[in-house]
Amino acid sequence: MKSKILNSNGKFLLLCLVGMLMAVQGFAQAITVKGVVKDKIGEPVIGANVIVKGTTNGTITDFDGVFTLQANKEDVIVISFIGYQPQELPAAEQMNVILSDDTQLLQDVVVIGYGTVKKSDLSGSVVAIKAEDMNKGAVTSPQELMMGKVPGLAINQGDGGPGSGSTIRIRSGASLNASNDPLIVIDGIPVSNDAAPGTSNALGTINPNDIETFTVLKDASATAIYGSRASNGVIIITTKKGTQDKIKVSYNSTYAYKDPYQRFETMNADEFRAAVTQQYAEGTALGDAARELINLYPNQSTDWQDAIFQGGLSTDQNIAIAGKAGFLPFRVSFGYNKERGTIKTSDYERYTASVNLSPKFFDNHLSIDVNVKGTINNNRFADSGAVGSAAFYDPTKPIYGIDPVDQSSYSKIYNYNGYWNWSNGENNPNTLSAVNPLSLLYDRNNTGTTKRSLGNIQLDYKIHGFEDLRLNLNLGYDVAKTTGSDYVSSGSYQAARDTDFKNIGQGKNWNNIRRNLLLDFYMNYDKAIESIQSNINVMAGYSWQHFYYKDHNLYKSNVIENNGAKEGWTYSDTENRYIKNNSYPSPWENYLVSFFGRLNYNLMDRYLLTATLRNDGSSRFNKNNRWGLFPSAALAWSVINEPFMEKARDFMSNLKLRIGYGVTGQQEIGDYQYIVKYVLSTNPNTTYLNNYLLKPDGYSPNLKWEETTTYNIGIDYGFLNNRINGSIEYYQKHTRDLLNTINVPAGSNYINEITANVGSMRNEGLEFNINATAIQTKDFAWDLGYNVTWNTSEITKLTALFNPAYEGIEAGSASYNSGTVLQRHQVGYAPSTYWLYQQVYDEEGRPIQNSLVDRNNDGKIGAEDRYFTGKSPMADFYMGLSSQFTYKNWDLGFNLRASIGNYVYNAKAADLASLNSFTNQGSISNYYKPAIEQTGFTLTSSGEQKASDMFLENASFLKMDNITFGYTFKKFFTDKISGRISASVQNVFTITKYSGMDPECNAIDENIWPRPRTFTLGLNLNF
Repeated sequence: MKSKILNSNGKFLLLCLVGMLMAVQGFAQAITVKGVVKDKIGEPVIGANVIVKGTTNGTITDFDGVFTLQANKEDVIVISFIGYQPQELPAAEQMNVILSDDTQLLQDVVVIGYGTVKKSDLSGSVVAIKAEDMNKGAVTSPQELMMGKVPGLAINQGDGGPGSGSTIRIRSGASLNASNDPLIVIDGIPVSNDAAPGTSNALGTINPNDIETFTVLKDASATAIYGSRASNGVIIITTKKGTQDKIKVSYNSTYAYKDPYQRFETMNADEFRAAVTQQYAEGTALGDAARELINLYPNQSTDWQDAIFQGGLSTDQNIAIAGKAGFLPFRVSFGYNKERGTIKTSDYERYTASVNLSPKFFDNHLSIDVNVKGTINNNRFADSGAVGSAAFYDPTKPIYGIDPVDQSSYSKIYNYNGYWNWSNGENNPNTLSAVNPLSLLYDRNNTGTTKRSLGNIQLDYKIHGFEDLRLNLNLGYDVAKTTGSDYVSSGSYQAARDTDFKNIGQGKNWNNIRRNLLLDFYMNYDKAIESIQSNINVMAGYSWQHFYYKDHNLYKSNVIENNGAKEGWTYSDTENRYIKNNSYPSPWENYLVSFFGRLNYNLMDRYLLTATLRNDGSSRFNKNNRWGLFPSAALAWSVINEPFMEKARDFMSNLKLRIGYGVTGQQEIGDYQYIVKYVLSTNPNTTYLNNYLLKPDGYSPNLKWEETTTYNIGIDYGFLNNRINGSIEYYQKHTRDLLNTINVPAGSNYINEITANVGSMRNEGLEFNINATAIQTKDFAWDLGYNVTWNTSEITKLTALFNPAYEGIEAGSASYNSGTVLQRHQVGYAPSTYWLYQQVYDEEGRPIQNSLVDRNNDGKIGAEDRYFTGKSPMADFYMGLSSQFTYKNWDLGFNLRASIGNYVYNAKAADLASLNSFTNQGSISNYYKPAIEQTGFTLTSSGEQKASDMFLENASFLKMDNITFGYTFKKFFTDKISGRISASVQNVFTITKYSGMDPECNAIDENIWPRPRTFTLGLNLNF
């Protein structure tokens, strides 16, 4: 009995004890965690994030690396800091944490020509931009993603047209007559940069959402592996691939409004009437004629710029599916972009699709990468001439020839397809006047459709039993076909001015094809030799590329009965219209065959050597000059890895010195200029049976490669585990055998000028960039990036023999006065230097009209009185600044871009700088107010005056390209959906002293389509 009682009591006591222990244990779970965070050399890590995993409970370390945190004993503590590998440790009352360096920043793999290399092993000037670092907003073209991001890379925006392209320059241009565009390589396929007829942007057929990275190769030691076409740098675009993860879906959507806020400052109707009345005296022939014209409609007031502009709307929809289906990693994407332009009738539409398959076979020894991209671009082109026409069309005239409500209003004399236009009588247009801006837009139908497919299959095989050797075969293609038409409407003002088919009008149909086929094969041997602490990588390969293109333009009248022969035209019974074919659909093609090799040697992770050699053969040169040999070499010293830098590594994470040399080529000069060929004559006197005859064209048998030699010195640096990092570069580029247009003796050729290798040019520059995480706390981070580039260019030779009287080459002209030359290439100056007259000013500093400096003192003003100003459109400095703030799930970022020392000739001001420009030609034009206010001219502006240096303006600017505000959410109704919402503004502001519409315009500012300010809402969802 006693034992049973004790047993029962024992159970009771045991239960009480267990309960007490559990209570004590539960109480003990709440602990104060104290600890210190250091790096591997024992230095405290300041500002490291310390957080309880899965919660928002966290803190940061102080100046001694110490932290204190309340937690439960079963919690997991996550310690992280930029530049270090994060750690997850069980909570304890005392924690001593050692963070290891995150060497990923230095070990990132960078795509270079025919392979990849670790970032730490780079010896050339190479910059890689990842998707997360690219510009945000309503981006249509790939080049917009990297504006302002790379030192030495200048991207000038296109005009405000939908889908317009940009001008890309890497370390300035190296050519005068040949292309200055960099070589673009998309997934291993070198593509053509020219925009085929019917397209406004060569890269506009690539969906920016499909791009994973840009790699910019700048110096010759990096670009020489591409040999030819690499003189102007290389941009490698790598698109997104399939993954090994489970299938994921991402959806990106943007909606944008484009505000055409900019306007030319011209007079309104009342100001215009007052100015004309004051300027031209009543009772004089000019005065009475001018008054008659401005008083045709006394109460009419038209803002022509408001009439042609509209708010542009656009949307961009993209969906991508990526993951692994069975053994097959894949990515599939579809995109749709629609833009209504800011000028009426302009429209752009793009459909894109891409497929990537990246399976591996034979125990991962064989990797296959298949990429196929397809694009359809539809364009409705608005006549950009409507911008200038709207600015200066008479504001006292109505838009429509007949009032839509009151049919008796206005006059039938001026009515053409419903639009008012200057006329000398019914159906008798004034051929000297401008065209009604709305008529320019709606009475012309200019459309184009481009279908493009780009793809390749790349097989990379690691030899079984000899895994150090890889074989790589790349087969690729790039095919684009464009069709389009450009017609004026029957009955339009343009048709009324048509001398061939009066009031009926004409136009043209075109179709063209561009085809690029590629075969690359290379072998790569990569071997680590531990006994001598070395790594050797050797690559050798062969490349074959075939470029083919065919253009065909067929001019046609609008439908018309056969009413007699038209000179140069053939009547088609099947189409019931006249046809004129002044271009034969003959194909053009060229081949490029190359042998290339590269050696990378790494000794003790301190001394790096890269050497390349490429031998290119081009069908664009004769057999004696066909082959070009392009060598390069680069040395790098990773100082940070030296034993004597051990103490410096407490604060320095990278210090590398680089030096490089290389030669690259240029052959973008057109096909077969070295042989005599026949072209279609355009002289109406050389026809037979209404068909134009062929004639021999000029030729230059001794053409050869244009070569550019580049020297580069660079320093890469990093501090605080690369929390601060960047580089400094100095380079020189020397181009020889510069392709130049020269005169030839009469009778020695079929033309008076030919292209020959007779010039040379020198470029010099300095680049600096810095990236920094300025602030890093648990909830807040601030990242900054800044780069600046200084560049100067000088032509050192343009003729075979020294000729001090040589005037150089015409490089740019205005459209007025039958083409007024304003720029020339000349020895001793930068390319496209302005060549102008020197303006004379009065004692008060005001310009005197038609008073220019007579530099040769012959008593008259002529071309010999012009001078080279020493100023060019090229900037002396250009910069980029990017900033990104992150607070918890919120982010705010912006990008600034600056250009200093670039000049623009304000040709619009030069052309309309005088009130007294009316010459009684049956029409009258509006005035440019800033030019009138600046000059105060009252006399008629002469042709020489329109080339005065007073209209040459410093166009330096500071622009905020975009600002983006976003919020990232980890779940959207369900844990399976995450995403981000954002709002952005592009073309936020411009600070400049330039008086024209936009300082970032052509070197000669005449008729720019103003860039809109774009407001964008975006939504990204991930499933």
